[in-house]
Order: sequence, then structure tokens, then C-alpha cells
Amino acid sequence: MTHLTRTLCTALLLALAQPALQAQKSYVMTAKEAADHAITHVAALRNLRIDRDLRESQNRELTGQAYPQMSGSVNLQKFFAIPVTLLPDFITPQVYGVLEKKGVKDGSGNPIQAPKTDPQFFPAQFGVPWQSNAGFSVQQLLFQPDVFVGLQARSGALRLSELNIKVMEDSVRSNVLRTYYGVLIAEKRRALLSESIARFRKLYLDQEKLFANGFVERLDLEKTQVGLNNLVTAESQLAGFARLGLASLKFAMGLSQRDTLLLRDSLSTNMVKATLLEATDFRYEDRNEMKLINTATDLQKLDLARYRLAYLPTVAAFWSYNRNALRQEFNFFNTDLKWFKSNVAGLSVSVPIFDGFQRQQRIRQARLRLEKTVNDRKFLEEAIDFQREAALVVLGNALTSLDVQERNMRLAEKVLQTTRRKYEQGVGSSFEVLQADQDFQTAQGNYFQALYDAINARIGYFRALGKL
Repeated sequence: MTHLTRTLCTALLLALAQPALQAQKSYVMTAKEAADHAITHVAALRNLRIDRDLRESQNRELTGQAYPQMSGSVNLQKFFAIPVTLLPDFITPQVYGVLEKKGVKDGSGNPIQAPKTDPQFFPAQFGVPWQSNAGFSVQQLLFQPDVFVGLQARSGALRLSELNIKVMEDSVRSNVLRTYYGVLIAEKRRALLSESIARFRKLYLDQEKLFANGFVERLDLEKTQVGLNNLVTAESQLAGFARLGLASLKFAMGLSQRDTLLLRDSLSTNMVKATLLEATDFRYEDRNEMKLINTATDLQKLDLARYRLAYLPTVAAFWSYNRNALRQEFNFFNTDLKWFKSNVAGLSVSVPIFDGFQRQQRIRQARLRLEKTVNDRKFLEEAIDFQREAALVVLGNALTSLDVQERNMRLAEKVLQTTRRKYEQGVGSSFEVLQADQDFQTAQGNYFQALYDAINARIGYFRALGKL
């Protein structure tokens, strides 16, 4: 391959890779920023916002039914054969009637009388080959039950769509926060494992020197190596979990997997306990789910009213103006020939009389749907009460466990430091150091698991209160 060929290939690869490189973005976000980003970028929420826009468009369509409806029309017709109408023979009876009245006789001297036959008909054509019509009409709906109720329900239907968005936002925010802190904990545990690996490697190097001088047995060296191998394996697995968690967080936020995401928040016990005492007051209406079902109840009541009003008549006013032209030939643009006009206005009233009891059953169905919605609201209140009670208990247990595990971790760290000093001074064994380090790792793992549980309990508690 020549130098020119290699240069062209390199340029081509760079050109192909350029769109992908440009598509990559970098983000550094706190947990709140990550949740806010998800609110505006998650596909499910974008679709719900589209549904809200559709609802708004449907509201405007419904409003349009209350405005005057105007239409114009122009028609042109050419009859290749003018329709034939059969007219009764009214001439013959009249003629014979006159002859009889005057006493006219035939050649034989007999009075002339009408023939005793069935009535006769003769064909007749009415109209002209060319006909044209141009008109304009206006109709104004004065009252129609379903339109009247629909106009009342516009704001409620739009609010229902917006509350669906709010409920989904709560779910998305909760999911993002849980995933965000899960990734933070995985990364923090990985960093602590790296520190433990560094301690084990130093201990192993120290033991190698002591083993070379005959101060420790090979068994101690091998025990340290086993512990180091386990730590390296655990650190590798935790790195995979952290990478998977980060990918899950990107998905929950609506980010591309090609994007770079760095987490800016830090973890602490104080962060978990912050503002908990401020979240004490509660109203059912703080929960978007309760707002949603209240709005649905109002709409069900309007739906019931719509079917009850169906017994009322529909009233509309109308006006139309038309011009007609009748021609023997195509000369509609001849201004000397007349166009005939018609102008009419009126009021239309349509009264429902009997529909086989359909309206009665629609009213019954609407009443039953409203009853179900009322039952759902009562059930939701009970479910919220349970969620609040459960969230409070879980949060209390999680905070207690967090305090205990934090003290245990501090104690295990102190034991490890003391054991290492004793070992370095020659009054302790490497086995004690290994055991103390493993105990410290276990205490760290328990602490971070308790921290993650406490964070989840905090998120669940605030969500139960409707203050997430």
C-alpha cells in the first residue's frame, strides 16, 4: 500500500467517524439535574405531552362547532337527455265534455261521448340542457346537549392530560434518583476496594521480604495472595456493575449510550437526613394521583350530565342564498341573461322522541362509571395512607441501620489501623491484619448497603408525601 493510498484511507475513516464523534456529548450533573433532564427527554413523557397537545387541538375542534358554519357551493350540469315526465291526458276529457254539452252529434246522428277507456298519459320534458347553481349558506348551532357539555369539559380534559404527565414525571424522577445514587455507591465502593487492593499489595510485598529472611511462612504469603485475588475479582465485578448502572441511568434520563456522563453529587449520612423534619405536613391533594382522580371524577359527572341533557332538543338557525341559471346552451357568462335567486332563513329544532331506551341505558352506564371512580378515589386514599405509614417505618429503620453501620465501619477502620501498627511493630501477625482488613471491607459493604437503603427510603418517603 502506497503512502498516498494510506493517506486517502485514513481521511475516509476520519470522515466516516466524524458524525459519530459530533453526536457524542458530555454531561456533568447532580441528581436533581439528572432528574430534570429526564423530565424533558424521556420518550414516554414526550408522548404524553403530544397527547396533551392533541387534547388541546380536540378542544379547539369542539369549540369550532359553536361557531357559525359557513359553506359555499357551485354546480354545473349538462343534461344530454332531459328527464321525461308522464302527464295525464287532461285535454281529451275537456274536448269531449264541450262536445257533449253543445249536443254535437256524429254522422249517424248519435251524440258524441267520451270513449270508455283507461286514463291516457303523454310524455313531457321539463327543463333545459344546461343548468348552474351558485350559493352560500350559514348555520349557527344554538343548542346541542353534547356540544354544550363538551365546551364545559374542555379545561378538565386538558388538566387530565397535564396530570397524567405529572404522575409520569414522579415515576421518572424516582427512577432516575434511585439509579443515580446506586451508581454513586457502586463507584464509591469500587474506589474503596482499590484502596484495599493497594493495602493488600503492600502487605504482600512486605511479607515477601520477611519470607525471604525466614520470618514468615509461605502459608501466610499464600493467604495474603488469596485475599488479594478475591479483592481484584470483586473490584472487576463492581466495575462492571457500575458501568451497567451508568448505562441504566443514561437510559432512564433519555441520553444516548455514546454520551459521557459524570456524577457531581457526593454521598453522606447528612445528605440522607437533610430536610426530613421539614416534610411533616400532608394533604391528599399533594399527590398528583389524587389530583388526577379528582379531575377524572369531575369529567365523569359532566359525562353523566351530557347523557341526561340528551332528552333536550337540538336548536340551530340557518340562512342560505342561491342563484340559479337555466340555459339552452353554454352561455352562463352572458350578462344579458338572467340568474334566478332564492334567499331563505329559518330555525331548525330536532326533538328526540323515542330511541328504544338507549339514552336511559347510557345514563345508567355513566352513573356506574362515576360510582367506580368514586370507589377508586376512596381506595387511593387508603393506599396513600398505607404508603405514608410504610414509608415512615421503612425510613426510620433505614436511618437506624445507617447509624449502626456507620459506627461499625468507623470501629472496623480503627481496629484495622491498630492491628497494622501492631504488625509493623512486630507484636502482631499477618493473619490478624488480613482478618481486620476483611472485617473492615465487610463493614464498608454493610454501610454502603445501608446508605443505599436509606436513600431509597428517603425517596419513597417524599414520594408518598407528594413532595419528591
